Amino acid sequence: MVQNNIEKLNFYPQFKKWYFKILRAFKFDYQDDIRAAEILSEILNEKSKFWNPLEVFNSFQNYIQSKKMLFIYGCGPSLEKTVIKLRKVLGDNFFSNVINFAADGASVFLRENQIPLDAIFTDLDGISKREFELAQYVVIHAHGDNIDKIIKFKDEILKFKNLIGTVQVNPTNITINLGGFTDGDRILFFLRPLLLPYHKIFLIGMDFNSWVGKYSKPEYKKIQKATSIKRKKLKYALKLLKWLQGLIKNELIFINSNLKSKKFRNISIEEFIKSWS
Repeated sequence: MVQNNIEKLNFYPQFKKWYFKILRAFKFDYQDDIRAAEILSEILNEKSKFWNPLEVFNSFQNYIQSKKMLFIYGCGPSLEKTVIKLRKVLGDNFFSNVINFAADGASVFLRENQIPLDAIFTDLDGISKREFELAQYVVIHAHGDNIDKIIKFKDEILKFKNLIGTVQVNPTNITINLGGFTDGDRILFFLRPLLLPYHKIFLIGMDFNSWVGKYSKPEYKKIQKATSIKRKKLKYALKLLKWLQGLIKNELIFINSNLKSKKFRNISIEEFIKSWS
């Protein structure tokens, strides 16, 4: 029963063309993605005696539908300045009145600033074990390049209650493929079937340019020039968001981003504060 219900959430048939296009563009190994999915599933199967992925997903759905405003945080250069300004003007309570979704290392920044971690979407290369202690939900993604990290975080995966496993390939009986490529755009794909008309979606630290923020990797101490492979990944992530925008009715609104695109609305911090006030 769990398997059949989980399979209904699978977006892989619709996303498959994008996936294989990405495989070719980056020369990723399909078999490595398969193996990563299998390893994550093996760990989740150990967890299944006291954990039901469908129940967690339904709980997640109810959780996000309890509030109107959804905030998605990426690790772009604008993350810190934007959040600090919003916090200074609107106060700490503001972040408790919205749902906060962090893409990987952005969760470290939110933790450091005592901002609620409602959900972390991560392939485990930008977070520490401390983030698991504060998050309401964690969505772990398996791909060919993070098998070692899945194994490293095995104990946290087993212990954490509200956890969902996602994969790049056709999902196993207890994992999901809702589409997406990078941690940031994957949040939006994951939310796609859960969004209601009243949801307003705001993106912070999603810049898609030649620079990445210091929270992109644990070893970064300041904003970095993006590598050529990172720039290429960001270009694909942006293409995916443009495609996704055509699949959902909710507008994606970027706050204080360096993004330049006619496809999305990009507002300043001041504009957002004025609309909130």
